Amino acid sequence: MSKFGKKKKGLPAVNTAALPDIVFMLLFFFMVTTTMRETDLLIEPPKLPNASEVKKLEHKSLVSTIYVGKVKPEDRAKYGAGDKIQLNDKLANVSDVANFIYGEQEKHNPEEIPYMTTSIKSDVRCGVGTIHDIREELREINALKISYSTRKGDLTANLK
Repeated sequence: MSKFGKKKKGLPAVNTAALPDIVFMLLFFFMVTTTMRETDLLIEPPKLPNASEVKKLEHKSLVSTIYVGKVKPEDRAKYGAGDKIQLNDKLANVSDVANFIYGEQEKHNPEEIPYMTTSIKSDVRCGVGTIHDIREELREINALKISYSTRKGDLTANLK
């Protein structure tokens, strides 16, 4: 019998020296690429109308969004009933739309301003008069590229 026993050879341990580098690289990647929600809705989330022809907007950084809808039920006593316009994080009037668009244009280069689009996200139950007033205000300040946010679907579903 031998004095020395045979050593069992197993798999070597996994080298984890590079693991912290990989974790921090992934963390940094997600921190840089993630965008946070820009606005908190003060109105009820709009039920978008259906449309048969839908096209996606290309340059979302050049889009200014106007929300139109009813105020949340818990805030109706404070703001009243009826259609309300939300610009960024505050409720506004139609007369505030021009200042909102001018403020958005100041954030961009002068060469990009002709390519800016105003997106109107309106609830299907909102009155056409509110949308018309917003369009008239946009026409007065020469912001003529308007997009209406919709869902792809059957047009007859809007009537329900």
